[in-house]
Amino acid sequence: MAFSVPSVCLWVCLLTGWPLSGVRAQAFSKAEVARWQQQAKQVTITRDTWGVPHIYGKTDADVVFGLLFTQCEDDFDRVEENYITSIGRLAEVEGESALYQDLRARLFLDSTQAIAIYKKSPLWMKKLLDAFADGTNYYLYTHPNVTPKLLRRFQPWMPLMFSEGSIGGNISVVPTERLKAFYEQRPSTSSTTPVDHYERESIGSNGFAIAPAKSATKNALLLINPHTSFYFRSEVHMVSQAGLNAYGAVTWGQFFVYQGFNEHCGWMHTTSYADSMDEYLETIEKKGNSLYYKQGTELKPVRSQKVRLPYKTASGTQFKEFTMYFTQHGPIAGEQGGKWIAIDMMNTPLNALSQSYLRTKATGYASFREVMKLNGNASNNTIFADRDGTIAYWHGNFMPRRDPRFDWSQPVDGSNPATNWKGLHSADEIVQVRNPATGWIQNCNATPFTVSGSSSPDKTKYPAYMAPDPENYRGINAVRVLSQRSVFTLDTLIAAANDPHLAAFDELLPALLSAWKTVSADSANRSKDLAEAIQVLQRWDKSYGASSIGQTLAIHWGEKIQRLARSRAAGDQRFDNLGLTAFTILTTSPQEKVTALASVLTDLTRDFGTWKTPWGDINRYQRLTGKIQETYDDQKPSIPVGFTSSAWGSLAAFAAKTYPGTKKRYGSVGNSFVAVVEFGKRVTARSVVTGGQSSRPGMKHFTDQAPLYCEGNFKDVLFYPEDVQKHVEKTYHPGE
Repeated sequence: MAFSVPSVCLWVCLLTGWPLSGVRAQAFSKAEVARWQQQAKQVTITRDTWGVPHIYGKTDADVVFGLLFTQCEDDFDRVEENYITSIGRLAEVEGESALYQDLRARLFLDSTQAIAIYKKSPLWMKKLLDAFADGTNYYLYTHPNVTPKLLRRFQPWMPLMFSEGSIGGNISVVPTERLKAFYEQRPSTSSTTPVDHYERESIGSNGFAIAPAKSATKNALLLINPHTSFYFRSEVHMVSQAGLNAYGAVTWGQFFVYQGFNEHCGWMHTTSYADSMDEYLETIEKKGNSLYYKQGTELKPVRSQKVRLPYKTASGTQFKEFTMYFTQHGPIAGEQGGKWIAIDMMNTPLNALSQSYLRTKATGYASFREVMKLNGNASNNTIFADRDGTIAYWHGNFMPRRDPRFDWSQPVDGSNPATNWKGLHSADEIVQVRNPATGWIQNCNATPFTVSGSSSPDKTKYPAYMAPDPENYRGINAVRVLSQRSVFTLDTLIAAANDPHLAAFDELLPALLSAWKTVSADSANRSKDLAEAIQVLQRWDKSYGASSIGQTLAIHWGEKIQRLARSRAAGDQRFDNLGLTAFTILTTSPQEKVTALASVLTDLTRDFGTWKTPWGDINRYQRLTGKIQETYDDQKPSIPVGFTSSAWGSLAAFAAKTYPGTKKRYGSVGNSFVAVVEFGKRVTARSVVTGGQSSRPGMKHFTDQAPLYCEGNFKDVLFYPEDVQKHVEKTYHPGE
């Protein structure tokens, strides 16, 4: 059958959702619109007085349709942005600088593969994927004034390329600079993918589970406290007549509750450092025009594939062609010492998406554990609690089985067959704990071997690659907080989540005070202000608070002295949270420690008129535009925030910095959706989000939760229909 060029172009647009140059995006057909309108009648959305959407439908697909419609209502830009990134089309919006981010996405999964997986998906999943696309497209149809940056039609295969929900997907650890060096054939300055645990401290999460034995009501309790970039997820309630009744945080554009609960159980994910991916150094040989890689005594052909990536320029769309390379271990993503680096990681999007969705319908520990057997979660730990009183923890999930003789923290020899993965560890074999005798579980992105105090898993029973995670100050603080209290309620669990102690200064501050004793007699340090500042720090209780001057001095000094220490580290040296503190104390002299404090006093006086400035006058919450890249202004209203970066051990996280033209610091990363849940005969829960449900300035729900958030307070979750009906703002069908 023959096609004209315009027909072929239109077919490509319809299939992929990618408008081609000179081809207008496909208008929605009358049949599509009629089908969407019919499905919309089967969906009821009730917005409560906080703007939270409670989405009701006959089938799960109806609810997914309604969910995507409400997500687009609240923040279409973030929905679109997540898909532009995940399907590898960012350069079409941001230009050539994003090309290697797109190439990275295409190396691991492209639309052709995603379409093939969609076609082979089970019927129940296809219905959900179709509903995702239909709900989003129906929003675009009913909002013709909305102008997408790029995606004018969403396709059902797209969620297969955005399947897990973490703030940093699996491929985000592959450095784009190294990709660029290899695919542009120039020397690389990045040979490995070291993880700097310190830099990732504020993008982490906390999860606590309390057993009935330590609960005042004898019901299990759960704390859900992800740390992400602000506004990364929205708060929703999904209810179908087919058994779905999930409440919690949904990443923009996804159709499952990522961190949340149902009437039976709840789940919280913390970012894991469990080793779920490996780098292989491939020995490459060229014979004629063909490339081969060594595997034992064999030479195997390197698979190649050409890709032509578009990118935006001032004069229009341009294209750059790449030849991508693959071995049995995965795509080639760099070069080291004359050998190519192949990356092996989880690449089973159907399992990942299935697991992400099915856990929201778990009815307790046994069914949740069955879902874990899909091994579709590569980057997260899981804290769990249920109505039967079970609390549990799993460290990671997707875990390749490897030969323990090798150091899997470094690239391994790809030519040695002994380094090949040997299947996966089962869900029962990974590091975990269930119903510990201590009666509590905590994880704050740290080692699993302290998750339950004396009842924690035994490190000697697991291979090193399963849990290389270091301890951090949040973990130390969480163990202290949970060990000290014998009985918890929802109120005291909130208090535990907001415990203000900054554990890093248990080590840093004594080093400064000791240094002062050593050098205070020196005439260079005989400053009245410096002596007074030392007295403030001596009296400070090492806890955060908006009115604390001690916190202001300690954090500014800690930052300054750690920067000095880092400048003395080897270029490739990476620190965990505790390691940087030890290095700082060891490598800076007493005089340097005191001089750094003197410099802090000068800086604070210059910027704020006095060094005696309370922390809350500096550390602020502000939301002005609702855009993905927010702007900040010292002259416009903002709210003081007492809590701070989790790098100092703050359980409640608020990572803030100055911006061009500002002296004050404004938060952009940390606490986002936070909830506490009690699993009794009826679920009782409270929650708070950063700012509010809407992304549009001037709307009621743009910052209506900000005062609660900044004070560490929570609102009641409306989980049951009778409670929702008492607090209705509006009820409607999609498109009305």
